[in-house]
Amino acid sequence: MEEAVGIRWHRLITRLAGDDFPRARVRLADEAPRLAMVFRALSGDPGLTIKASTERNINAWRPLAHRLAGSGRRHAVAWREVDALRVPEALAVFPQSELNRDLYLWLTAMASQSAACPEGDWLHSNQQLVLRTLAAYPGLNDTYYRLAQQLVELRRTRRLPPAQSARESALQCALLSPGSQPALPAAPGEPWPVPLWLYPLPESAPRLAGAANDEDDQPAPSAPGRVRQSRQRKQAQYVDDNQNRHGMMIFRLESLFSWSEFVPVDRCEDDSDDEDSDSIAEDLDYLSLSRSPSTSASRIKLDLDLPSAAEDDIPLTDGCLFPEWDWKQQRLRDNHCRVIPMLPRDAEPAPLPERLQPLARSLRQRFEGLRPQRVWEKRQPAGPLLDLQACLHFAADRRRGAASAQPALWKREAARHRDLACLVLADLSLSTEAWADNEHQVIDVIRDSLHLLGEALDAGHDDFAMYGFSSRRREHVRFNLIKNFAEPWGQAIHGRIRELKPGYYTRMGGAIRQATEILREKPAEQRLLLLLTDGKPNDLDVYEGRYGMEDTRQALLEARRAGIQPFCVTIDQQAADYLPYLFGQQRYQLIRQASELPGLLPKLYLLLTGRSI
Repeated sequence: MEEAVGIRWHRLITRLAGDDFPRARVRLADEAPRLAMVFRALSGDPGLTIKASTERNINAWRPLAHRLAGSGRRHAVAWREVDALRVPEALAVFPQSELNRDLYLWLTAMASQSAACPEGDWLHSNQQLVLRTLAAYPGLNDTYYRLAQQLVELRRTRRLPPAQSARESALQCALLSPGSQPALPAAPGEPWPVPLWLYPLPESAPRLAGAANDEDDQPAPSAPGRVRQSRQRKQAQYVDDNQNRHGMMIFRLESLFSWSEFVPVDRCEDDSDDEDSDSIAEDLDYLSLSRSPSTSASRIKLDLDLPSAAEDDIPLTDGCLFPEWDWKQQRLRDNHCRVIPMLPRDAEPAPLPERLQPLARSLRQRFEGLRPQRVWEKRQPAGPLLDLQACLHFAADRRRGAASAQPALWKREAARHRDLACLVLADLSLSTEAWADNEHQVIDVIRDSLHLLGEALDAGHDDFAMYGFSSRRREHVRFNLIKNFAEPWGQAIHGRIRELKPGYYTRMGGAIRQATEILREKPAEQRLLLLLTDGKPNDLDVYEGRYGMEDTRQALLEARRAGIQPFCVTIDQQAADYLPYLFGQQRYQLIRQASELPGLLPKLYLLLTGRSI
C-alpha cells in the first residue's frame, strides 16, 4: 500500500513540477535528416554531424515544486563541438510542435555561424551570434522573434526572488533585443536555461595519471555481437580504485587462523556481465571509470589480440606504406599506414552453396545476355568474305567515273569488348559479427553477396576483382585477397569467400588507397570501386570520429582524381548522416533490410555501368 501511494505521489508531483509540453514533443530522430540538409545548405561545415546532447547540471534557482519532485537540476541544452552539433534529443519547450521544430531549425542555423569554441562570455557571445545569424539569413528574422517572444512569455510566468528576478529581466531583454545587454546583474546561482542559445562545451573531468586502462593498445570495451552505441554522449570521470593495496593493514593476530585459509578474492568485482548494464548506463548522470587493472576491458583485450602466425591468414608481402590525411594539420602524413595483403590459410576449393544456386542460375541467365557480341565490320580493305553491298557501290561509282583507287570491298567478323573493370571491397570488421536478422549475421550476408555478384559478373564476362579489409591500428591494415583481376572465377574463389571471418576495425582510408593502386594499373575506360560496409570508419587509435571521416574522404578524392568511380553500399541506418559528405549525394545506397543485399547488388551494378537487360 505504501509503495502504491508513493508511486502515485511521485507521478502527481512530477507532473505538477513539469515545465514542458509532452504533447508537442518533437524528437531529433525525426528531424535529423532535414536539419543536416539545412546545415549544409547554410554553408556549415560539411563534416560536422548532428547528434543528441547530454543533460548537464545547471545550478539555477528552483521553485518548491521542483525541489519536492527532485527535478530541475539537469537540463538538455545545445552546444557545438569540433566534429558535431549537439542538440537535445527531444524538444517540448513550446506548446506547439511547429515551434519546437522551428527551435531545432534555429539552433542549426546558429551553429552554422558559430565556431566550435565561442569567444567571450556566454551572454555576449550568444547575442553577437544571434545578430550575425540574422544578418546572414534575414529570412529567419520572423522565426527567431516568434520563438523569443513565446519563450519570454513562458519565462514570465515563473515567480523568482528579487535578485533572480532582476537578472531574469535582463536576460529576457537580451532575447528580445540581441546586443542590448552587456552584462547580467549579479545573483546567486546560474540563470534558468535558455533553449535558443548555444552553451559552452561541457567541462571535462580531470584525468588521473598512471592509469592501467589508458594505454594506447587498449581495445574498445565491447564484446563481439553485443555492440551498442547510445545516442547521447555521457560525461565520465575517473575514480580511484577502492581496492588500494599500498596502505597499512591493521588486524588482530588471533584473527589470522592459517595461511592456507587465506584466499585473495576481490569481492568488490564480479566477472559476470550485467545484462542491464546498458539501461543502467543510460540512467546514470556520470560514468565513473575504475582504475583497477583487472577490469572487464582487460578481459576483452584478450579476445581482440591478433591470432598467432600459425592460425592467422597468410601474409603475401610485408605490406605497402600509404599516406594518411591529418585533418587538423591539413596535410598528408607520408608512409603512415601499412596495408598487408593476406590470403586465407585454410581456404579449400568449394562449390557455390546449394541454397544460392537457384538465384545464381537466374542471375547468370540474365547477365549472359549482356556478353559482348561478335559483329561484322563492313567496307574493310581486307577480310575473309566479300562485302556485296560495297561491291555494288564500287561498280556504280566506277560507271560514273568516281571509283576509288583502293576500294574497301571486304568484311570481317570482330568481337566487341566492354572496356570496364570493377573492384569490390568488402568491410570485414568486427561489427559484421552482429546479427542481421534472427538467422543470419552480417558477415553471412556479405558472403552471399560476394557469391552472387561474382556469378553475375562472370556470366557477363566483366573484368572484376574482390578484396576484404579490416584493421588494428595504422601498422596492421589487413587486405584480404578474394579474387584478383588475373584469376578465373571458380571453386577456389568460392572457398575463399566461405572462409571470410570478422576481423577487427575499419581503417577505410588505407584500404581505399590500396584498391585505388590496383585499379590504377588496369587500362580500362571505366573503373568502378564498389565498397560494401556496415558502419563508419573507426580504429583503436586517433582514427575515430572526424579524423577517420576526413581521411576516408581524402582517399575517395584521390580515387576520383585517378579516374575511378567510388560507390558505397551500406546497411548502416545512420549512413545518411555521413555518407553524403564522403561519397556524394548520388554515390551511395542504403539497404533497409540486410537480406536484400545479395539480390540487389547485381541490379545496382547494372545501373552503375549504364547497362540494361
